[in-house]
Amino acid sequence: MIKTLYRRLRDESPLPRLAFYIGLTIELLIVIIDKSSCTNPIEGYLFRVTFLFFAAKLLFTKYDLREWAAIIVLEGIAFVSYRITGENELIRMVTFVAACKGIPLREALKYTFYVTMTGCLCIVALSVTGIYGDVSLTQAYGHESLETTLYIGEEAAKETRYTLGMGHPNALACMAFMLTALGVYIWFDRIKWYGYLILMLLYVGIYVLTGSKTSMLITAAFLLGACLMSLLKSFRERAILYLCGFVVFSVCIAFSVDAAVCAQRVRDAQWNEFFYLNSRDNAHIAALARIDRHISGRIISLTDSTYNEGMIQTWSAFSCENNMNYYFDMGWVKVFYRYGVIPGILYIAANLALLWQLWKKRDACGLVLFVTFAVYTVVEAHLISVYIGRNYLLMMMGCYLFHAIQDTECKLDQLPYIAG
Repeated sequence: MIKTLYRRLRDESPLPRLAFYIGLTIELLIVIIDKSSCTNPIEGYLFRVTFLFFAAKLLFTKYDLREWAAIIVLEGIAFVSYRITGENELIRMVTFVAACKGIPLREALKYTFYVTMTGCLCIVALSVTGIYGDVSLTQAYGHESLETTLYIGEEAAKETRYTLGMGHPNALACMAFMLTALGVYIWFDRIKWYGYLILMLLYVGIYVLTGSKTSMLITAAFLLGACLMSLLKSFRERAILYLCGFVVFSVCIAFSVDAAVCAQRVRDAQWNEFFYLNSRDNAHIAALARIDRHISGRIISLTDSTYNEGMIQTWSAFSCENNMNYYFDMGWVKVFYRYGVIPGILYIAANLALLWQLWKKRDACGLVLFVTFAVYTVVEAHLISVYIGRNYLLMMMGCYLFHAIQDTECKLDQLPYIAG
């Protein structure tokens, strides 16, 4: 009788989907609160609540033997990480990805888009009406040259940029990029060429408000790539396109690891170039030093702490408790620093498995999204955080990869843009 009841709840009841969407809603609201000026004193408790909802969805979902094996192994590795670091986010992420099975991807992403967009618009409305949150932020944004601030000691000039309630201009620009990318991915086949132009003009307005060059460049690259895929439909089928995506992804990882290895030498080379007009190092380090100037000192920021937190000597197999509280912008470096080398390798493997599925499904817009997120994560850590609702790739992994393990085709409504 218990077995019959379980199967009815699993196969016929709306409770598993309801549990998933309640958990997802809470995760998205946590992201919105984090982006606002409001503090969330019960964030940790809410994470436990969402874990229980996703775990309930997992327990009431049918998996085959290989899927259960993958879930158990990954949860075991995540549990080891929890015991070492004291943080449970890897357990939550694995559970969330597994719980995505059976949830139509396009439906879930639409829901994510609408909730996040509504939340962001509420933050903006409360800010500009003066009810809650600052409209702008005046401070030094560090766009002066390294020589004038670090070496000469000249005080950085302050300027005013707009936050519209999101605490920092970069947070506003980042959320605008993420929502733009998600919206284009969902409605890819319905957007005409002039739609991309309109979106680009709208984002130029965001750039004027925030001055965020990184978000501006990555948004322009994403919209250009998506527009080309929309116009060149025959090109979506070519393997070379997805191979190029793999190459870009690999370069992003290799550059991040290289930066973690060489950060101190890069700092020394920049110092030597200023005082001696020579980096006093090889061409490789000199090139990294030049790149670092164009990414606002992301590499040398790894040397700003006593123990050079983020550099490769601070990495370990499963990280450690001390690595949970230090923050920097380089996302791929943060993967290995915060979670450990073994979980980091597994996360990269999951990304590569997702890329393989994008190729098999000829999901060209998904490829553009994947590549731009990979590049963005080199210099920003927005996707690498405790907030599941930030990383849309996790949801894509849940749909694509579990169907790949099961070796069955995704339903049409589970594909992001084929199902119209």
